[in-house]
Amino acid sequence: MNYRHAFHAGNHADVLKHVALLALCDALRAKPAACFALDTHAGRGLYSLDAVAAKRTGEAEGGVAKLRATGDTHIARYLAAIEACRAAHGPKAYPGSPWLLAHALREQDRIACCELQPDEASILNIEFRDDPRVVVHQRTDGYAAMKALLPPRSGQTRFARGLVLIDPPYEAQLEEFDLAIAALRDGLQRWPQGMFALWYPIKLRRSLPPFYRRAATMEAKSALVVELLVRPDDSPLRMNGSGLLILNAPYQFDRQFRHTLNALRNALQEPAGGNAHMEWLRAPA
Repeated sequence: MNYRHAFHAGNHADVLKHVALLALCDALRAKPAACFALDTHAGRGLYSLDAVAAKRTGEAEGGVAKLRATGDTHIARYLAAIEACRAAHGPKAYPGSPWLLAHALREQDRIACCELQPDEASILNIEFRDDPRVVVHQRTDGYAAMKALLPPRSGQTRFARGLVLIDPPYEAQLEEFDLAIAALRDGLQRWPQGMFALWYPIKLRRSLPPFYRRAATMEAKSALVVELLVRPDDSPLRMNGSGLLILNAPYQFDRQFRHTLNALRNALQEPAGGNAHMEWLRAPA
């Protein structure tokens, strides 16, 4: 596997994924009971937009660098998290999902981060070595981590609430959806009350209906897709946008996040135009 997220940190896909991730964490925090978060493809957790890899692609210039305060609560939450990260790690730091989870969740919550690359996992371990809430697993298969770690436990505690973030590199292209769907089905059997969020890239949206149909058959209470395109989805050669499949989404998440999604489209779309799309594949009862 050759994928390194350092080349893509802070791009438009990260913005969507991380704004939504913090919103899901806030929904978990709304109840006092402890919760659990699993990041199956964690990366290193902390990036520098001034590093050679990030500067080579310049993708952050079309993502986080374009985002400004809009009056939207979720976007403000995201920008505040970035400022907190930069206060601790320097003016060009950018937080990955493990850092955001640790920032957003509470003392009683627990976080497991899984990463394939040994050097990335080592950086994760260093970042969280003094945080007893976070356990880092260097594993060859993030999907297998769901089998090993769900349903989640910590000592004698079983977690009734929580989130699984699945953010694979899609090096296998459309075949990755087969792996992800299978892992989601198994994860729901092991932890049916958990929230599951699967990130996916969008090049040609017309290639996605088979994925939507399969996602709609999941044994979940609900299935919601949230998508942001920054340019027309007419090129199979580049990522024109991305989406999140959210299973067991929080109550009224669609109403709360719709304004956010439109604000992100307005901020990040390119001159040719973008699109924001939200749809229930399976509406909550």
